[in-house]
Amino acid sequence: MPVNARHFIRKMRGGAQSHLLEADDGHYYIVKFQNNPQHRRILVNEWIACEILSHLQISAPEHRLIVLSRDFLDKNPDIRLETGNRQIPVEPGWHFGSRHPGTPNSTAIYDFIPDALLSQVANADQFLAALVFDRWVANADARQSIFFRAQLKDWLARPGIPPRKMGFVALMIDHGFSFNGPNWDFPESAITGLFNRRLVYAGVRSIDDFEPWLHRVMNFPEEVLDRALSQIPPDWIGEDELALTKMLERLLERRRRIADLVYACRKAPGDLFPLWSAG
Repeated sequence: MPVNARHFIRKMRGGAQSHLLEADDGHYYIVKFQNNPQHRRILVNEWIACEILSHLQISAPEHRLIVLSRDFLDKNPDIRLETGNRQIPVEPGWHFGSRHPGTPNSTAIYDFIPDALLSQVANADQFLAALVFDRWVANADARQSIFFRAQLKDWLARPGIPPRKMGFVALMIDHGFSFNGPNWDFPESAITGLFNRRLVYAGVRSIDDFEPWLHRVMNFPEEVLDRALSQIPPDWIGEDELALTKMLERLLERRRRIADLVYACRKAPGDLFPLWSAG
């Protein structure tokens, strides 16, 4: 269900010029606007990618449609986009929101942690899961993630976690350049979607280490995409309905190639999987 923006918190870094807003459900969201500098299609990509990630059971923030009313925008003139010397107003309507995993003034969020801590991330296997996803959807950006300390039982679907055990958790974020961004195609590359900290791949020994996500992609149901499409505001799609349909048809065709797409990462520079034998 859509939620309404009620407080402007701050602007975020990045090419999409997202803003952090509080919504009337009491949660905080990093919001990308329809008229963001990267393209309107970026919001479509984000929505579809998040629905796919949820089905594949890959750790990512919850997503919502965020409604910005004219009254809210009039009361918050700092909500705007900037291109060169131009200031571009944000239009009222429905925008894409990625939920902040806590309260901004009390939950520390990191986009970088030292290797000593990276190796201790409680759900580090999600970087292998994300690689399967990124290869399938031809993510043209490097893999983006955030890290934060939390009670592990609140974030990991595993039995036997002590109630008060704390640790670092990773969430996969920023999926606007899935499907090669606004191009909506699938170029072949050995390096697309890789996380820049290669330590997360150091333990891979074979293609079997990418299960169960390979299986989930190969058996991905079309109904998930149908549901995602039904939830996207028509203003996000505009005149691109036919192009979007064709892109999703190609995505479904790529399911059968997912193991080969992951295997192709072995050609990336820098010996991505040092324990994976050549045999």
